[in-house]
Amino acid sequence: MHRRRRTALLFTAAIVAAGPLLTACGSDAHPGAAAVVGDQRITVAQLEQRVDEVRTAQRATLKDPAQYQQAVAQTGTLTRDTLHGMVLDEVLQRAARDAHVTVTRKEIQQMRTGLEQQVGGAKALETAWLQQYGIAPERLDANLRLQLEAQKLARSLGTDTGKPAFWNALGAASKELKVDLNPRYGAWDVQKSSRVDARTPWLREVTAPATRGSA
Repeated sequence: MHRRRRTALLFTAAIVAAGPLLTACGSDAHPGAAAVVGDQRITVAQLEQRVDEVRTAQRATLKDPAQYQQAVAQTGTLTRDTLHGMVLDEVLQRAARDAHVTVTRKEIQQMRTGLEQQVGGAKALETAWLQQYGIAPERLDANLRLQLEAQKLARSLGTDTGKPAFWNALGAASKELKVDLNPRYGAWDVQKSSRVDARTPWLREVTAPATRGSA
């Protein structure tokens, strides 16, 4: 299980190390949108809902208020990391479709069953994904689909998910989709298929305490 855990969140955990925290300061370039991926618009409301799902699950799991606050502090980049996962999900789906790669419900269930057997049940698996990767229980199956798509795409390319050929395919999909992030959440690196924390003239740096409540 340890090897699976290290590789399971290849995408949502592979966030580029952030510099100073950034916040929007009067930009009208992305009104109401956290990101635009092809013809898909990820709204700020949708992003906030995903973050709320994680926070709600954390509160339900951690009954001690002090433990919950510690968990919040340890996941201070949750909003940006969640958006990264949402965008990369769309990018991976495009790359998989271009390569004629599909994932079935049966494959997802088989993967989940195997993981549950290794960690001691469904609840234990949900808790592990929540605590280690910031994935809410209701998003677990979607995350497993993401992992399976990545594995099958890599195999179709004759490589693995750690090799340049795989990331080049994601880079090509990113370019096709013309990924555009609201500057509040950074910028998208087409070559690396990852979010970077861009500095732009209309952004101002803020300290971590000032943004803690918005994670």
